Amino acid sequence: MQISEILANKGKDIFATRPKDTVYDAIKIMADKNVGALLVMDGDTLCGIISERDYRNKVILKGRRSQETNVEEIMTSNVYCIGPSETVDACLSIMTERKIRHLPVLDDHKKVLGVISIGDLVKAVISKQQVEIMTLQKYISGEYPA
Repeated sequence: MQISEILANKGKDIFATRPKDTVYDAIKIMADKNVGALLVMDGDTLCGIISERDYRNKVILKGRRSQETNVEEIMTSNVYCIGPSETVDACLSIMTERKIRHLPVLDDHKKVLGVISIGDLVKAVISKQQVEIMTLQKYISGEYPA
């Protein structure tokens, strides 16, 4: 399964913040949208990503104040991105290897198409397995045409 299929099913909502926004405002958006990360965008340009982990490690544990810290001060700016033709298995490998939970999806022109989370990938794998199980059950019970 390709990432473009997951985006088509998931929808293409892109939750983002700006580099100069406060971390407090970014965390509020994450809470309101029930997401674990936001893209950091300057207009249509991807500048970075900010996650709950960034907040924990770079604000809370360092004794900083979220209302006084800008997103650009703690965001991850070297963002690993994927294209829509990437496979679920490849993305799971990337996330595992790099210890990340979110991958921005960009087209050939570096336009953001969406974000894939580890949860999205797990749902896709489970859905595929359920279809395979149902097909095997039908085959075993004789319901599946040979």
